[in-house]
Amino acid sequence: MRSKIMMKLKSAKGFLLGAGTVAILFLFIRGKSSDGYFEISKNLDIYTTLLKELNTYYVDPIEPGKLIKTGIDAMLQDLDPYTNFITEADIEEYEFQTTGKYGGIGTSMRRKNDGIYIGEVYENSPAQKAGLRPGDQVLSIDQENMKGKSIDDISVLLKGAPGTIVTLKIKDVYTGNVSERKITRGEIEISSVPYAGLVGPEKKVAFVRLTQFTQQCGRQIRTALDSLKKVQPDIKGVVLDLRNNPGGLLDEAVNICNIFVDKGHSVVSTKGKVTEWDYDYKTTAPAWDTTVPVAVLINHLSASASEIVSGTMQDLDRGVIIGERSYGKGLVQKIRPLGYNAKLKVTTAKYYIPSGRCIQAIDYTNRNPDGSVGHVPDSLKKEFRTSKGRKVWSGGGVEPDVRVSSETISKLSTTMYSRNYFFDYATEYVHDHPKPNSPSEFALTANEYAQFVKWLDNKDCSYKTEAEDLLDSVRRVVTREKYYDDVKNEFTALQTKMTRDKKQDLAKHQDEVIRMLESEIISRYFFTKGRIEQSLRHDEGLSKALEMIANKSAYQALLTPKK
Repeated sequence: MRSKIMMKLKSAKGFLLGAGTVAILFLFIRGKSSDGYFEISKNLDIYTTLLKELNTYYVDPIEPGKLIKTGIDAMLQDLDPYTNFITEADIEEYEFQTTGKYGGIGTSMRRKNDGIYIGEVYENSPAQKAGLRPGDQVLSIDQENMKGKSIDDISVLLKGAPGTIVTLKIKDVYTGNVSERKITRGEIEISSVPYAGLVGPEKKVAFVRLTQFTQQCGRQIRTALDSLKKVQPDIKGVVLDLRNNPGGLLDEAVNICNIFVDKGHSVVSTKGKVTEWDYDYKTTAPAWDTTVPVAVLINHLSASASEIVSGTMQDLDRGVIIGERSYGKGLVQKIRPLGYNAKLKVTTAKYYIPSGRCIQAIDYTNRNPDGSVGHVPDSLKKEFRTSKGRKVWSGGGVEPDVRVSSETISKLSTTMYSRNYFFDYATEYVHDHPKPNSPSEFALTANEYAQFVKWLDNKDCSYKTEAEDLLDSVRRVVTREKYYDDVKNEFTALQTKMTRDKKQDLAKHQDEVIRMLESEIISRYFFTKGRIEQSLRHDEGLSKALEMIANKSAYQALLTPKK
């Protein structure tokens, strides 16, 4: 039967789906009955015939690649959001996600009004060596005008093979002078470990932030901890920050657990349709330290490999988990080649951490009649036990041992950020102030904050609250039903009371605004590393982790089953 299907594919004229479809086909027919083979063969015949008919008779020219991708994407929408078709054009972005490397100049871009500006310059990048600064306007790239270009368009223009040259026409943010810069692209590596340092009152706790599980990130963390131990041999604890970490490579999750768990321990097992792919992943090397207290920070955006690490540390009672419930992604993807440099990222299994639980929170198998999906109901969640006998549950992410909620950013700060006010003021500030001694010592004075507030006087910081949006909706309904004139005065009075006063909000949210402004300023002097170091001064999750590590009895109590 398989040979017959192959013959039909090879003999089809016009638009064939090619090697990509053949690879997908074998995934579908694996383990199917002959009825299943016939159903696939029949529908592929219909599909290829339809494409030929469109090519022959449709009134306008069609783009076969675009049309087929649309069809594939629509097909995959009925599955989970992690099963994706990766075109040849998207391969570089996918590889960046797994390696943290790409060929380019080392900047981020931001749109402001109708212009494109340098947003961030990466440390030791070709862009920094060429003298580019945040706030510089990009007028053209390789003589291509930036007008009407999207950030994605610009990213494509800037990326390229290391060693190649790209020419940027730049308008200097401070002088207004326009010049051309010929920049040789390099291999840009965005480290998954952007910051590691000693924290706490005595600087005896190691803090490591991991942003993504890319190749070699486990080794990077070991190296960072080794370096910190040389500075402070008497390390009292380790804080591993996995907040906002979407995950990545499963092998690296195992390697990171292996830093704190000795050789031979099961970390995660996978089970799927293809039973020969099922595997039990164990630690394979001696641990860096098996006794040092460990606190893992997570939030609701910690997913996948982040949950393997935090869930395993919890299941093995090897560390305390602090923060919010994690995202709840208990699915594993593999990359399958489709030919012509295209690939399929397909969910092949669920993963199970040492207690035996799967933390997948959303049930993509049993969709609602409207096609939507829901979380695993409480009635289907099962109780499991950690190594010491503590209760943990499946089907809902990793629940923290100590709950610390993430800070909610006010609408005022969100508005000022989106309108580039923090960015623009930081550009002016850096021009007029020398570099601080260190990120941890930098703080805006009361007078400097007052200057920022004055700078905002002619800026639009207005925004609508949720209540004001609701009031506008009611006003539209009342107007449509011709009752508005009868209640106009009441609406006006209510609107006046609800309108936000900018100065009042700047006083109310002063601490938050200062932190966001300081973060933007310090990044100009010390890059991403400095931004993270400076932010730790106000980090509630870190404060709670330091508190738990310092209090040995409280730390041990969290790892002991309640009677």
